[in-house]
Amino acid sequence: MTGYGLAVHDMEQTKFTVEIKSLNSKFLELSLKLPKSFSDKEYIIRNDCNKQIERGKVNISIQVDYAEASAKAATINHDLLKVYYNQLKLAADTLGDTGNNLLQLALNFPDVIQYDVDALNEDEWKYLYKTFQDAVKSFQVFRQDEGNVLKTDLILRIKNILGGMTQVEVYEPNRIIMIRERLNNYLNEAVGKESVDGNRFEQELIFYIDKLDITEEKVRLKSHCDYFLEALNDKDANGKKLGFISQEIGREINTIGSKANDANIQQIVVGMKEELEKIKEQLLNVL
Repeated sequence: MTGYGLAVHDMEQTKFTVEIKSLNSKFLELSLKLPKSFSDKEYIIRNDCNKQIERGKVNISIQVDYAEASAKAATINHDLLKVYYNQLKLAADTLGDTGNNLLQLALNFPDVIQYDVDALNEDEWKYLYKTFQDAVKSFQVFRQDEGNVLKTDLILRIKNILGGMTQVEVYEPNRIIMIRERLNNYLNEAVGKESVDGNRFEQELIFYIDKLDITEEKVRLKSHCDYFLEALNDKDANGKKLGFISQEIGREINTIGSKANDANIQQIVVGMKEELEKIKEQLLNVL
């Protein structure tokens, strides 16, 4: 589900900024970027995201800016840097390598650049965590607003499907009459009117029409649509449940179409399928 949240907090000479962005995804795909001095708190943040965000391709950026640039600056272990550099230079001379990037390579070796592990204190973590929680709240408000728009659209689509079922009921009585006339005319042309056994014809017609009856499908379709609207109003996250219900709605619509045997009803069924496809697309945005 798409969403956006931003929160900024200031603590004396320190500024905390948390930005959350998300795109649609069936599962939670979390990408977290935070300062190295806060890396030990990553589990807490990820755990909160699993509980509160639930689904989506989520990118979280946590930034800490200090008024004094040197206050939290990293330090270079010059002795270790010198050791690495001399070893690289010796290897380069031995191999006849004239590369001039030895210093850059040495800087990338472990423990050459060191961060002040004491830079993170509990006050800073409290401010950062509060900023994160505020960003999540802003993010959830964004999602809630989008969810209300989606809810309105989904209700409209379900009502359109129910409206299509009402239109089907208009053509349904004439469908039986047309089937009777079509079969009767076919038999008269094939074997002659005098050779048709009227009683046998009526028996076979009843059996044939019974197979084309869509009463049960209409009842189930109405039940599924009502259940969909009921689940849509539930406060719990029901995106997956709505997806399952939409599958059942699709089965009933397809069965009605296969039994229709009428051009007008087939056109209505096509319209109902279009509405259902739009519902399935929108459900990708629902938790």
